[in-house]
Amino acid sequence: MMKPQPPIRLQKFMADCGLGSRRFCETLITAGRVKVDGKVITELGTRVEPGRQHVECNGKILQIEPPITLLLNKPPKVICTSDDPKGRTTVLDLLDDLPERVYTVGRLDFMSEGLILVTNDGELTHTLMHPKHHIEKTYQVWVDKPLGHFQQQKAIKGIPNKGEVLRVKSISEGTHTRQGVIHTIILEEGRNRHIRRLMEYFERKIFRLQRTHIGPLQLDTLKPGEWRRAKPSELKLLRQFLAQNTVDSDDE
Repeated sequence: MMKPQPPIRLQKFMADCGLGSRRFCETLITAGRVKVDGKVITELGTRVEPGRQHVECNGKILQIEPPITLLLNKPPKVICTSDDPKGRTTVLDLLDDLPERVYTVGRLDFMSEGLILVTNDGELTHTLMHPKHHIEKTYQVWVDKPLGHFQQQKAIKGIPNKGEVLRVKSISEGTHTRQGVIHTIILEEGRNRHIRRLMEYFERKIFRLQRTHIGPLQLDTLKPGEWRRAKPSELKLLRQFLAQNTVDSDDE
């Protein structure tokens, strides 16, 4: 049994055990799938003492695992969930030989590809997903026609779409290739199908969409489907980046 620690919120403990983000763990709690010392818990304010109390989820005792963070190049037609009722390939299917229980940080849609983080580090996940951190993500998108200067400026200013505002931090001039015109786009906030919806607005056909960077982390030479463990120096750099790109929510 691990050394006793100060009480922490149940959903944080579960996230630190590698079950998923805190928000996902909250859904497990409210669904009545979590027990503490044999008692079903549904209250989100519950605190537990790691090392003193027994926490179960779906009948399995939870223990905090050593943190692990992976960089993975997601291929197209792979989904970012732990399980798919339709039987499609998931990111976790690419990690068959990995003994640790992990989950993806955020998502890339079904046809998109590129860099995604996979981890069991609940604290890192919470930090990365929190809106007060402006995490730049860089994408390359191949389209049939380039966006002109006016359209680029419009994308930077922001476009209302389905109750949201789609905006980019920056967008490069289009580079012509045999596979289409490539634009490099940097986002600070990611909406569902953000770039695809943006290109639909401008009536551009997307041939390929790839994420190349998450903050200071980059895809580099990872081939589709390949993954590697993040280096300690990369995680240190990422945490420094997060600290430097924190926005006080009271000022927003």
